Amino acid sequence: MKPLHPKIFSGPISFLKSAPELQFLPDPTVPEIAFAGRSNVGKSSLINALTGRNGLARTSNTPGRTQELNFFDVGDLDNGPPIFRICDMPGYGFAKAPPKTVKKWRYLVNDYLRGRQVLKRTFVLIDSRHGVKDTDEEVFTMLDKAAVSYHIVMTKADKVKSSELETTKEKVIAAAKKHPAAHPELIITSSEKKQGIDELRLAVLDAVQI
Repeated sequence: MKPLHPKIFSGPISFLKSAPELQFLPDPTVPEIAFAGRSNVGKSSLINALTGRNGLARTSNTPGRTQELNFFDVGDLDNGPPIFRICDMPGYGFAKAPPKTVKKWRYLVNDYLRGRQVLKRTFVLIDSRHGVKDTDEEVFTMLDKAAVSYHIVMTKADKVKSSELETTKEKVIAAAKKHPAAHPELIITSSEKKQGIDELRLAVLDAVQI
């Protein structure tokens, strides 16, 4: 397979469907990349920056707005199937929703991550302002047990001082070393400043071709 080029993000990218339950997932015919993170970690903004489409993934000031698995097709093969798909998952942790609804989202995310054969890599987002929380550790452990490869991405790097960012970075790296399924390298990003977006694109394309 010929290596994919970052210019793929300049080509066709479109919303495919939302899946409130596993039975509504798209057919597992192409590689998938998933984005996971706590509510309000900046996941939708990062996906928009990654794809260069400001309105592709919904953004909101209200944590927990993304309630389903949202799939986006990236590229196409001579007007055929997409080259790969992005899955924008519901945020975990705090969400302004009834406990039963939050529990349902959690099961949906966990079941997707554990059982999706075409899932090539999960990018787990960590807020640079807060570092790794207990809910993040739970997701790390769950991915370890499921043998799902994941890459940790720090978001909102422009929201903290450089010295604080460096301290948090070292703590996140230390946390990642305890988890066998975690990628050894960290990606530091800012959707607003476009920091780390090129690096993230390369990591996504590298994962797709595994």
